[in-house]
Amino acid sequence: MRVDLFDFELPEKLIALRPARPRDSARLLHVPVAESFEDLLVRDAPELFRAGDLLIFNDTRVIPAALKAVRPSRDPQGPVVRVSLNLIERLGADAWRALAKPGKRLKEGDGLFFDEGLFATLEGKGDEGDIILRFDRAGDALDEAIAKIGHMPLPPYIAGKRPPDEADLADYQTFYAQEAGAVAAPTAGLHFTHELFERLIARGVWCMRVTLHVGAGTFLPVKSDDTAQHVMHSEWRTIPEGVAFEINRAKAEGRRVIAIGTTALRAIESAADAGGHVRAETGDTNIFITPGYEFRVVDGLWTNFHLPRSTLFMLVAAFAGLERAHAVYAHAIARAYRFYSYGDASLIWRPR
Repeated sequence: MRVDLFDFELPEKLIALRPARPRDSARLLHVPVAESFEDLLVRDAPELFRAGDLLIFNDTRVIPAALKAVRPSRDPQGPVVRVSLNLIERLGADAWRALAKPGKRLKEGDGLFFDEGLFATLEGKGDEGDIILRFDRAGDALDEAIAKIGHMPLPPYIAGKRPPDEADLADYQTFYAQEAGAVAAPTAGLHFTHELFERLIARGVWCMRVTLHVGAGTFLPVKSDDTAQHVMHSEWRTIPEGVAFEINRAKAEGRRVIAIGTTALRAIESAADAGGHVRAETGDTNIFITPGYEFRVVDGLWTNFHLPRSTLFMLVAAFAGLERAHAVYAHAIARAYRFYSYGDASLIWRPR
């Protein structure tokens, strides 16, 4: 499909730079299959679910993947180069792929010096502005060093307007985050609180977790003119055996399965066979969902409002239908919903 079919005009003032406080005071746009949209709050969500519904959350934990380094001058009399990096993919015990600025001033073989005595050698450069770093320590020792010197890797549409701060350490993490490894938050889950969980459970809603380590590729623009030419980034995910069993049981009993976020949806759908049976699996997935995709498992999608021309909006358009997805976003813009990672939420039900 043409990528321009997924374009829309978004006023810059609707980009949220901070989350709603408290989290469940964010707005929620309810999108039934055919009926009119409902403007609600996140705290109203329990009324939209019924006993037996199965909500699937992504329990990945964001690591402090935004780093600062110094590259010594190649000229003894010249200034050092200060480099900003975002780790995007672990390649081994001592190696990471990263995005770097100013990437054009870096060459293979360059040494980068970080705080806490951490050092890395630039071993390669990719076509998308990415670099490969080999650090001077590995495994837990490297993880500990990164945890000490790193900052929350805010998405570019926030980081370009303000630096990360102490508030982001909590704001950019779901309260149920457990498995460290993401370099971007599963932002749909940022709206949930302990109290909201308790209300959902009291209503008879089931809440279970999968893990998908969100990669920075989620922020990369689609540069091709046609979706068929876009290469989707891979992300590591695992669906535990017990979760796969409960998803399959819910489907067999006619109960609804709701993905909390596009990452939870991609994890589930990537592990489903043609008949909709979900396998317990661990490994990478690069599933790319665009209109025409036949959903096998997920009945409802809770998600934030995404970038135009992004793979995330393409997934929403596949789920709701392209025309209805544009109607949803036009409604959200007209009513000043807040967009992106710290923005408001939508709950969309899939047409049968």
